[in-house]
Amino acid sequence: MRATLRQAARATVQLVVSAAMAFGSYIFITVLLITAIATAAVVGAFMLPETVLLIRRIAGAKRQQTGAWTGRKIPEAYQPLTGTVRDRVRTAVRDPSTLTDFRWMVAYYAYGALPVLMLPLWPLGLVVDGVWCGLLRRRAVVLPLISRLADLDAHWSTVLLKPSPKAQLAVRVEELVQTRAGAIAAHGAELRRIERDLHDGTQARLVSLSMRIGLAKRAYDQDPAAARRMLDDAQTLAEEALTDLRHVVRAIHPPILTDRGLVGAVRALAASSALTVTVTVDGLADGHDGPRAPAAVEAAAYFVIAESLTNAAKYSGTDRADVHLARARTGLRVRVRDEGRGGADEAGGSGLLGMQRRVAALDGSVTVTSPVGGPTVIEVELPCVW
Repeated sequence: MRATLRQAARATVQLVVSAAMAFGSYIFITVLLITAIATAAVVGAFMLPETVLLIRRIAGAKRQQTGAWTGRKIPEAYQPLTGTVRDRVRTAVRDPSTLTDFRWMVAYYAYGALPVLMLPLWPLGLVVDGVWCGLLRRRAVVLPLISRLADLDAHWSTVLLKPSPKAQLAVRVEELVQTRAGAIAAHGAELRRIERDLHDGTQARLVSLSMRIGLAKRAYDQDPAAARRMLDDAQTLAEEALTDLRHVVRAIHPPILTDRGLVGAVRALAASSALTVTVTVDGLADGHDGPRAPAAVEAAAYFVIAESLTNAAKYSGTDRADVHLARARTGLRVRVRDEGRGGADEAGGSGLLGMQRRVAALDGSVTVTSPVGGPTVIEVELPCVW
């Protein structure tokens, strides 16, 4: 009986909140009528986007309330209302989610009265279920109806507030446009970095190498010892140029990924880090044994880990970090954690931004958790097919 009373009380709170929202939506009819008249008269068309924004907030509150009751979040798929008044009006009218919210609000005027049915159930349930459960030790039959009313309200709200496939497609297209722009920006920055590294490092060394060889050829007949020293310097420059080229190649796609796979490459990266790094692996094979993620996914994961460890070594103030690699059904998961001072700001530098762009180009996600005082946790999900 106690569990039944607690569940009925929880459902009562849910229905009372729903009743309050329904009452607010009844009052909102006045705003809808004023907006409709003003928009029809053209002079008040600027009110339409603002009214749509209010409807979005009301619908958003209902989504949160329903999600808290059911445990399943109802997604939103709104197009942003920005630009001139004409653009905002056009977007508000053409957004499929506007019709979805308006349809829900009209229906809510009807099923928003469900909480009224709860009022007679409490006194009836206390008497009937009190005798039925307390004396006869049977299962309650009246008070559970309050929970069913809350479930019915949540079910109808979920069905009506769920964005249409057209709205989800529009939001997805917008996300892909932003992701593509970010990927292009990241690609351009990478090309500029490679060009700078080649120009300032390798090219300068090769020019110096060419000059040393030319001077050695001129001095060979008159001063063989000086020519030999110049050739030794030229050999040193050639080795340094090769080292620079290796760094550039590693920045494009680390050869160790091809040779040892992601797990081996990450272990090598951890061994060469300034931190004491613990690497744990779940579902991934070392080397070439077993299935591997696509090369682009492995490269993105490798660079995320490398950037995260570099940032931790520079800014965290700790000497330890943990790296976790896991194979999921839908892709690859990466988590890098350090127990440093925290406070990492995604807008404070280009490292995290570049990481996000690289991952977003593969339709992945990056979550950074870094409260002041630590720890800092960077979690990345990269979708792929195994």
